[in-house]
Amino acid sequence: MKISPARWLKAAALVVVLMTLTAASSVAQRKSLGAFDGQTDVGGVMKPGSAVYDAAKDEYAVAGSGTNMWFGRDEFHFVWKRMKGDFILTARAMLVGRGVEAHRKMGWQVRSSLDADSPHASAVVHGDGLTSLQFRRAKGANTEEVKSGVTAPDVIQLERRGNKLLMSVARYGDPFATEELSDSALGDDVYVGLFVCSHNKDVVERAVFRDVRITVPAAANFVPYRDYIGSNLEILDLKSGGRRIIYGTPDSLQAPNWTPDGRALIYNRNGRLYRFDLAQKTPAEINTDFAVNNNNDHVLSFDGKLMGISHHSKEDENKSIVYVLPAAGGKPRRVTARGPSYLHGWSPDGKFLVYTGERNGAFDIYKISADGGEETRLTTADGLDDGPEYAPDGRHIYFNSNRTGLMQIWRMRADGSAQEQVTADEYNNWFPHLSPDGKWIVFLSFMKDVDSGDHPFYKHVYLRLMPAAGGKPRVIAYVYGGQGTINVPSWSPDGKRIAFVSNTDMK
Repeated sequence: MKISPARWLKAAALVVVLMTLTAASSVAQRKSLGAFDGQTDVGGVMKPGSAVYDAAKDEYAVAGSGTNMWFGRDEFHFVWKRMKGDFILTARAMLVGRGVEAHRKMGWQVRSSLDADSPHASAVVHGDGLTSLQFRRAKGANTEEVKSGVTAPDVIQLERRGNKLLMSVARYGDPFATEELSDSALGDDVYVGLFVCSHNKDVVERAVFRDVRITVPAAANFVPYRDYIGSNLEILDLKSGGRRIIYGTPDSLQAPNWTPDGRALIYNRNGRLYRFDLAQKTPAEINTDFAVNNNNDHVLSFDGKLMGISHHSKEDENKSIVYVLPAAGGKPRRVTARGPSYLHGWSPDGKFLVYTGERNGAFDIYKISADGGEETRLTTADGLDDGPEYAPDGRHIYFNSNRTGLMQIWRMRADGSAQEQVTADEYNNWFPHLSPDGKWIVFLSFMKDVDSGDHPFYKHVYLRLMPAAGGKPRVIAYVYGGQGTINVPSWSPDGKRIAFVSNTDMK
């Protein structure tokens, strides 16, 4: 039978429409899964599962059936992404409702294939609170496990470092507890994702995952201050603990200040300063005239009219020098005669700046008039003193010091007297930032494997919160970051949120 040209054109047009609709449907499905590429039921489940991403809440609702994930084969629902190399998978998670089986389970999984008997490693939280690193070493082999001492955690992390897998879990607010599988052989190209298994073929169970982060860490051979990976500008809600990525770049973005009017964040990128409009979600470069080699030590005055910066001056052997300019931009005015000087704080009355200065090989806290002049040395103890910041009432300056061993938070009166230690724990604590009402401190904590005198890029760190008068800190964010994450004051004016930077390789 012959087909007329007109009929052929109509048929061709229909095919194009169908292909377009199919492609659009595929794109829509990918978008609906957020950070993930696909979803599937693994094994012969009786009741199909599902995964839906709520972009407004930045949450994943995952439902799954399946008899079990044990012995030589598994049944569960899996929302997944293909990945190679090293990665860090982190989320806050909760099973929904009381459930039917005590051993219903959810968590993160790394899997060689989507076959039911595939090798895998999984960070698993059960309905009764049992938590374990479960793994199948070879195709069809029985599942093994290493149990955690933490019961019913809601923060779950699974990390791959070469052939090593680490499960880190915590109840939100507590530090991680970690279990390790040192000889994993899953292959380089794997499926990673979130899963739910009901432990009952006739039942569908549900879990909600939020603050999901799939992080690609820096290469082991990266060179600090030469090699950089991507940056996410995040906002943390202190009441809920929820995090939201508002902007990302494939290079190094550092140290967000929150403007006193609440409308913008100021950060540095590649030596220049930018204002990020929170309503428009767009950055704009700030004119700093000749000062285009700024580090991440920049501070706004309490009234928001002026900005202090730390620019590496060619005329001073590329040492960091403190300058002041209008917050909206303009020509900087030099404040410190000597360098290196790294700005961290502005007095509430606008009269003084405090900064870290290296003088004769020693790092101490100095104070100077915002108009310039002679500097006053406030600390003289052995060790590194850094990160000074005024309390909102102007009576105290908080800072960090490793004079007693590990880096800890200290405070002193504004004249440098009555220096006292505020934290005393097993972490290296940096950059104390006071809430607008002066009642709370947020600071950055490095693990003990980091030298107390260093605050490097690209490490596992905590953001922690504690009363300004002293008390037990609690973790408010589990972050891959470090240098540039929260170097400068970053509270919102209403004291309800914190801005910070996390890192991941976006190449």
